[in-house]
Amino acid sequence: MNEERTTMPVSVLDLVPVREGHTTKEALQDMVKLAKHVEELGYQRFWLSEHHNTPTLASSATSILIAKVLDNTESIEVGSGGIMLPNHTPLVVAEQFGTLETMYPGRVNLGLGRAPGTDMRTAHALRRTNQETAFVFPQDVVELQTYLKSAQHQGTVHAHPGVGTEVPIFILGSSTSSAQLAARLGLPYVFAAHFAPQQLEQALHIYRSEFEPSEYLSKPYVMVCVNVIAAETNEEAETLSTSSDLFYLNVVRGTQNLLQPPVRSMDGRWNFYEESMVHGMSKYTFKGDRNTVSEQINRFCGELEIDELMAVSYIYDQEKRKRSYEILKDAIEQ
Repeated sequence: MNEERTTMPVSVLDLVPVREGHTTKEALQDMVKLAKHVEELGYQRFWLSEHHNTPTLASSATSILIAKVLDNTESIEVGSGGIMLPNHTPLVVAEQFGTLETMYPGRVNLGLGRAPGTDMRTAHALRRTNQETAFVFPQDVVELQTYLKSAQHQGTVHAHPGVGTEVPIFILGSSTSSAQLAARLGLPYVFAAHFAPQQLEQALHIYRSEFEPSEYLSKPYVMVCVNVIAAETNEEAETLSTSSDLFYLNVVRGTQNLLQPPVRSMDGRWNFYEESMVHGMSKYTFKGDRNTVSEQINRFCGELEIDELMAVSYIYDQEKRKRSYEILKDAIEQ
């Protein structure tokens, strides 16, 4: 990671949503097309999430998707946003990402999260154990770091490939505990404000105030992920954003509807409680035309002194989703 960069980088998080009327294979094709598009636009990173047991998202085999995107792009950094470490052993993750780094040197990022990325029953199916592995997340992160270090730091078990690859690690989170861990380890911190905004300001304060310089990072580095719906007009953005509203309504209701086309109005589609829950989850959604989005983001990033912005966009029409990222890049640079 380049700490000397003076202009704010902007990156993309893709959950690989499956659209209504389309197949999972098409969602994976959309992923590749979007990655190639944002690379051409000059985006810093393209990250993929890990989710399980949901037909609405095609991102369960995250490392395989990362390899696919790396193979179809040339320069953009590609990584996990994130690998949910409680679902995996640190050695396996080190081997996978060490292999990716060996094939695509200097382009691989490893974002790590503490949550399982699914329901608890599925989490136990993934782990094959009843042990609550999230509690050992800090130790697992340190173990994983060791596997990726040079040979003189290794124990008796090595990750091959992995040793000496020094894959950049990022701590993901939506709470103060993740902020404390990132600060203590001297690692970049990525806050998931796109769906869990409640502790954003407190977590960033803790991360910066408790940060300990490390061999990886000399000063705090903050990335924040937000929702962005950018369009030619404010009115069009408002309409496009109804797909995002319906996506989060899925979460609130516990339903599994595929990504829906936009609707004229959300009136009658949710009750007061559901609307409040959706708006609470998606509090940090920036939508509008270029000028509107620019004003919103400049104010947000200025107030919180963010180093890098990561955007996720639940837009049904893929050409409009690509256009949204074009407008966002223009909005940040204007």
